[in-house]
Amino acid sequence: MSAPSASDAASSADALPVGALVCPEPDQRPDLWPWTATRDEDGALELGGCALPELADTYGTPLFVMDRADLRGRANVWATAMAEEFWDGYGMAGGDAFYAGKAFLCADVVRTVTECGMGVDTASLGELTLALRAGADPRMVGLHGNNKTEAELEVALRAENAAGERAGIARIFLDSPWEVGQVEAIAARLGVVVPVMVRVKTGIHAGGNDYIATSHEDQKFGVSVAGGEAIAVAEAVLASEHLELRGFHNHIGSQIIGTEAFEAAARIVMALRAELAERTGVCVPEIDLGGGVGIAYTGRDPEPTSPVVVARALASIVREESAAAGVPVPHVSVEPGRSVVGPTMVTLYRVGAIKDVTIDEDGRQRRYVSIDGGMSDNIRPALYGAHYTAPRANRRCDGPVMRCRVVGKHCESGDIVVHEVDLPADLRAGDLLVVPATGAYGRSMASNYNLLTRPGVLAVEGGRAQWALRPETLEDLYATDPALA
Repeated sequence: MSAPSASDAASSADALPVGALVCPEPDQRPDLWPWTATRDEDGALELGGCALPELADTYGTPLFVMDRADLRGRANVWATAMAEEFWDGYGMAGGDAFYAGKAFLCADVVRTVTECGMGVDTASLGELTLALRAGADPRMVGLHGNNKTEAELEVALRAENAAGERAGIARIFLDSPWEVGQVEAIAARLGVVVPVMVRVKTGIHAGGNDYIATSHEDQKFGVSVAGGEAIAVAEAVLASEHLELRGFHNHIGSQIIGTEAFEAAARIVMALRAELAERTGVCVPEIDLGGGVGIAYTGRDPEPTSPVVVARALASIVREESAAAGVPVPHVSVEPGRSVVGPTMVTLYRVGAIKDVTIDEDGRQRRYVSIDGGMSDNIRPALYGAHYTAPRANRRCDGPVMRCRVVGKHCESGDIVVHEVDLPADLRAGDLLVVPATGAYGRSMASNYNLLTRPGVLAVEGGRAQWALRPETLEDLYATDPALA
């Protein structure tokens, strides 16, 4: 499956009657919005008890606004669902949810999700170091990556617990046969034994886009189950003096609705575990089934799958496959990211230039609405053809609407934030647009293209606001340029 192009998105939307793409309000599609989202009596959108127009006036735009209570609630749901569905009272061996830091990471988020019982998965030196400095327990931190550096592995192996003792992180995910020797050598030099899991690709092709499908054969992550490579890597780990094989890991992709693909992958991983036990007599104690649960971005998207539904489906498969193979049930973990942080955050923009463009011989027009951000704070529409919506934040839409395209201020014709949306016909410069569901991969994939500064992330709760990440300044940008020092 290839990514839809901007032209595909436009042509499909043009076939819809005007009004078909009106942005759903929080009371119409609450799954698009943080749980506290509402409109006040004057028609202004509120989040966490804070009016978005007041936040824009006080803190400027573009602005990411994160509902901390919503984040806490979603983290609690995931942690509780895994703990309950894999409870030992049900004959299980326990379950955990690790927050996938790549979705969005800052100290505020680390502290919030870990207080709710989640671990943190990281995929770089920056993510790993931030998680540890923010106070995450090393025993609940993992390290991913298809090309880990020695610096990353050293930090992982030297991580200290709250008592200042060297503990090392919970697990390192081996992504290739080469990493067996790489991690073994560093562990031997430091005189430690390292818990590792082997990342496998199951051949399941799932996800909202080819670029985020991560378990089919022709992609960079993991070792193949089908070709016997996964068993070979696991046996190499078992033969290593300084590596402890904890189990197998699989992540099939992102933005997945339903449980069918997760269930299919779980069966393959469980069969691999049973095969290793039969060959070697070693039944690894853990499996990690990754993340990828999708969210809604527009009113046309299906409702997301509940964490409880996902956890229950996985627990059923794990119990069934363990009994069939005659092996103990493993401890099971998952790695949700987008479904935890995605809906907790919105992006607030101020409207600037508005112009109507004739797009064909029949005289059809499209209204282009320019905002003060763009692909530097949300690359997903340009990169994946992703779709968003963008209602007006400062007042309601009570009258006629027009088909619009919301575009950014960058020197790219592909700088599109919302491909097609029906906005109020009386929209004007100075109005505010708000794009929901931007918590995952908005700020985390932001750039300084055209030397724009990256927006800050404002955490709101109980009518109060504080920076989770302050906005960048021009001085931040120029600080790395020696000629300007």
